[in-house]
Amino acid sequence: MQILPPLALNPDLDVGMLRDIYARTGRVTIRDWLPVNVATTLAAMLRGRTDWCQILNSGNKALELTRDARAQLSPAQQGALDEAVYGAARYGFQYRYESIRVPDCATERQASADILCRFAEWMSGDAVCAVLRQITQDDDICFADAQATAYSPGDFLTGHDDAVAGKNRRAAYVMGLTAQWRPEWGGLLLFHDSDEITEGRPPQYNVLNLFRVPQIHSVTEVTKAAAYRRYSITGWLRSQRP
Repeated sequence: MQILPPLALNPDLDVGMLRDIYARTGRVTIRDWLPVNVATTLAAMLRGRTDWCQILNSGNKALELTRDARAQLSPAQQGALDEAVYGAARYGFQYRYESIRVPDCATERQASADILCRFAEWMSGDAVCAVLRQITQDDDICFADAQATAYSPGDFLTGHDDAVAGKNRRAAYVMGLTAQWRPEWGGLLLFHDSDEITEGRPPQYNVLNLFRVPQIHSVTEVTKAAAYRRYSITGWLRSQRP
């Protein structure tokens, strides 16, 4: 079992500068969010995990496929599933990627040996939430949910704004844990303004991308040229603990 080194905020963060950027644009990139040894441990853990579950949607219905379930699909079934996913992406909201979910319940997180739970509870802790409240100027942020995500060639997430009634989401975050990446490989986090792309951010390492909810964004398809999977821990900063 991997042991996660002590989590701590980077003492050199310029919170005032980050707050000003976020206030002006609704998003900010925070480099070196984690101690180097923590980022290294998390990245290695994600690469070594085998309990990934493929997440995709059919309209408003979310579907999950374990790796064992996918292995039992015939080539024809897998081809039909791919066609359905790509076909839906032509006209509406569609996604496909792999995920490891972190429970929202504090008791479950504390009882778990999974270091993803440790990361999620640290993000939800008083010290981190205090800094995130300063940056976002959302004074009621008190909880961070989380999931690990991995995008393989062919995976993507079409445009959406994260606004879901009752979820109390104030901001979204993407903790990048992809050590080596070329932008040509896809997997870019794009921000949209109507039909225009206002900004694009390639997968990065030990970088926290933070952005206001609602805000239209997407993840471009990872190409077959990608030498690695796109790894991150993602979630939302919320005003109520579930």
